[in-house]
Amino acid sequence: MKKTVEEYMKLPYTIEITPDDGSYFVKVKELEGCMTVGETKAEALEMIYDAMRGWLEVALEDGLKIPLPEALCEDKYSGKFALRMTKTLHRKLTEAAEQEGVSINQYMVTLLAENNALHEVTVMLRKQQAMAAPPEAEYADPIVEKRPNTKVVSLGDRRTVKLAGAI
Repeated sequence: MKKTVEEYMKLPYTIEITPDDGSYFVKVKELEGCMTVGETKAEALEMIYDAMRGWLEVALEDGLKIPLPEALCEDKYSGKFALRMTKTLHRKLTEAAEQEGVSINQYMVTLLAENNALHEVTVMLRKQQAMAAPPEAEYADPIVEKRPNTKVVSLGDRRTVKLAGAI
């Protein structure tokens, strides 16, 4: 039996809210494209529930598969997985764990968590840089782009040219 919009609305979906230049961007992590912006946190949160209701209504009408919240899908992750490595790496990791006074398992979990956090920050910074970067010219010349005082001139027929030096 299919769930109703009200039944889906009661599920523990992940709501992510981010300050964004004087306003608040909010989205539902599991529902791709379900997002909104509000002037205050309270307004943004109120608006995301309206957006969620609309997203779910359209998905049900169109017969789309509606993802369940991550919290309800946790049973597919046991917290364990097998890992193969070279004998040399195994030795190095074991020695490092012994120096730290922890098990190799705890040492590996710590390394993975630290590296994963760094990766998440790197991805977030790349996304921010991509959003802040001006659009690239269609026919960009990599040599010209490195010169100071580069000017962009539109020829009006969908071609863009970068000119180096003062104009």
